[in-house]
Amino acid sequence: MKGRGKIGGMNAHLAGTPGNKFLIFSTIIIILVVLTGPLIFVNVPALSAQAPGSGQSATVASLDTLLQMTADYCRELENAVFDFVCLEEIKERIDPTLDLELRLYADSGRLERWRSNSLFWAPIKKIKNSYVYDYQCIRSGGEIREIRMLLKKNGKKMNEPNAKLETSIVVYKNVLFSPANLFSERFQPTYDFRIVGKGKIEGRPVVIVDATPRAGAAETKNLYGRAWIDEETADILKIEWSENRIGHYDIFQLRGKKYRRQPRITSRSEFLAEKNGIRFPSRLFVEEAYINEKGNVSIRSETTVVYRDFRFFTVEVEIR
Repeated sequence: MKGRGKIGGMNAHLAGTPGNKFLIFSTIIIILVVLTGPLIFVNVPALSAQAPGSGQSATVASLDTLLQMTADYCRELENAVFDFVCLEEIKERIDPTLDLELRLYADSGRLERWRSNSLFWAPIKKIKNSYVYDYQCIRSGGEIREIRMLLKKNGKKMNEPNAKLETSIVVYKNVLFSPANLFSERFQPTYDFRIVGKGKIEGRPVVIVDATPRAGAAETKNLYGRAWIDEETADILKIEWSENRIGHYDIFQLRGKKYRRQPRITSRSEFLAEKNGIRFPSRLFVEEAYINEKGNVSIRSETTVVYRDFRFFTVEVEIR
């Protein structure tokens, strides 16, 4: 599909990879071209479970315990049976400035005239889209179904049953399974984990853990990144994905080359809704930006997805 890239909690290639029947993989696709929460972030020296040295045994044990607890949670998540409905609110913002400049590069004189006169012109109008869906997600017997009714499109009432996701920037599915792609027993051996900070999300103390591909581990298409984990419960509250594993990242690199800028893709997911020990997505944020040689950042597109007003019919864990 031309002009598309893809971010996912696990598989980053464009077409997607069929998941094991006991594990559903999340997928996020960026077109045209995860979520900032109430977070207090404090940097501390990075501590690794593999790092030698005195005075770190408590930290090593803490990280090991944290990883075991997240693996236990992911096992429950992979075996979860649920049926819930919520509102899914999506907002897109696209800034066509870089694309306009690109078209004007063919005529350098015209470009300079546009730049010199732009101070007196009205700002270029941003493209804004919004969608509101009634979203239902059902999982049973290892199979998952997502059903949407489009309630509003750009403020206009629609009430369209069995609607497709109409977003022009981001396409995604099965977001709630993304923590398993980092912390399940199946995938933990492919990463090195280290504690890089502490903070708070909604008043809850969290440990910030980096996950990076382990040298010598079998190559995988999983994404990796940074997770904010509740200190006491090991609930995974937020994940920020590394852009290095974005599928078709070459699309962004090519676009950046045309813009004469370096691409920077940011993707964050939050999981602040909870029922019977299972965490559900509350927010997804994806930003496509480009940086020039002076370090100036131009944001080309932003997508924010908010899930709210959950109604749970079934949330159980199957015993296998």
